[in-house]
Amino acid sequence: MASAAEQLASNLNFSTFAKAEDLKKRLWFTLAALLVYRLGTHIPLPGLNPDAYAQAFHGQAGGILGLFNMFSGGAVQRMAIFALGIMPYISASIIVQLMTSVVPALENLKKEGEQGRKIINQYTRYGTVLLGALQAYGIAVGLESGSGIVVDPGWFFRISTVITLLGGTMFLMWLGEQITSRGIGNGISLIIFAGIAAGLPSALAGTLELGRTGALSTGLILAVIIVAILCIALIVFVERAQRRLLIQYPKRQVGNRMFQGDTSHLPLKLNTSGVIPAIFASSLLLLPATAAGFTNSTELPGWATSIVAALGHGQPLYMVLYGALIAFFAFFYTAIVFNPKDTADNLKKHGGFIPGIRPGERTAEYIDFVLTRITVIGAIYLVFVCILPEILVSQTGVPLSLGGTSLLIVVSVTLDTVAQVQGHLIAQQYEGLIKKSKLRGGKRGR
Repeated sequence: MASAAEQLASNLNFSTFAKAEDLKKRLWFTLAALLVYRLGTHIPLPGLNPDAYAQAFHGQAGGILGLFNMFSGGAVQRMAIFALGIMPYISASIIVQLMTSVVPALENLKKEGEQGRKIINQYTRYGTVLLGALQAYGIAVGLESGSGIVVDPGWFFRISTVITLLGGTMFLMWLGEQITSRGIGNGISLIIFAGIAAGLPSALAGTLELGRTGALSTGLILAVIIVAILCIALIVFVERAQRRLLIQYPKRQVGNRMFQGDTSHLPLKLNTSGVIPAIFASSLLLLPATAAGFTNSTELPGWATSIVAALGHGQPLYMVLYGALIAFFAFFYTAIVFNPKDTADNLKKHGGFIPGIRPGERTAEYIDFVLTRITVIGAIYLVFVCILPEILVSQTGVPLSLGGTSLLIVVSVTLDTVAQVQGHLIAQQYEGLIKKSKLRGGKRGR
């Protein structure tokens, strides 16, 4: 039998959306916030020579700059005030999450509920400031090392660049929090989504232009489109897939009344780590090529040149290491964000248990066993989704925005956003039912 939430979800239609005034306000606020973000990606950093920078960026577009440019919605290519994007905040969040499983004080804060979460979020903001300042200073020094890119090099340019880029990152962090609280949720994810989605039309147009000029055959373009559609279908299927563990609650007595035991499910996502493994693996592998690009090739030793060439985008060694790193980070990040022992303790505290499994340590071991098995499937899925489009991108010259990582982010965030919208509609229907029941009760009382 379907649950009440599932029945309500099946009854959602356009008329329900038309009556959801609060949801429409949240959607308009989200769109306005994303528009502000897109405008900021077109405001250039002061003190640069646009032509010289465009030439330098074109030579590094295949490295980590191209990856960051995709995540920032083209802000790196234009060296806009939002060039750092939201990546320092994401890196700080991951570092803090890792530390919560290592540092006992942070682990205790995590268990304190809402108050502890606020303190951890504050630590994340401090980490964002530190990482953003370091990255902004590195960008300033890197721009000065380029020939004719900076109009007036010196400490004034470095300080102004750090302040501008760091201010842009902090503004985006605040904007993401506002979208989460006053919009439809997932603010940080929606900002990344907006940046990637903004580059998809130009990427598609660039691919068709390659076909028009004869650089790509029609059959190859159709193959790329078919692979992209198949990857999207696979992402939708796997991201919605869950392994649901049956949880039972014993009978309980409240006063003189005996309540029947209840059952529920503990959902374990097939891909618990999300898109983080692909982002981290790409960033690590593109670092050597990017660092070598800022260095004169004649100054590099022979072994370093060979390593950089072997780690080039699309090379066999790059693909093998890319897949291995994705699998590693899939297990690593899953171990950080999901703690089977805490889950087992919470079930035991509320009287829940898995049938046939003893509560406590045995339950934690069983959950860890199931989670490890489904993470193997999730890791294989991530490797396949990310590697197959990367092979096409490297072999055909298709823009990076049509790669596996970008497709994974766009589809995942779209699914999450649709779920958020449905959640708001279901909540409104619940409120409507409650109001109707109160009115009926009041009439009967009269």
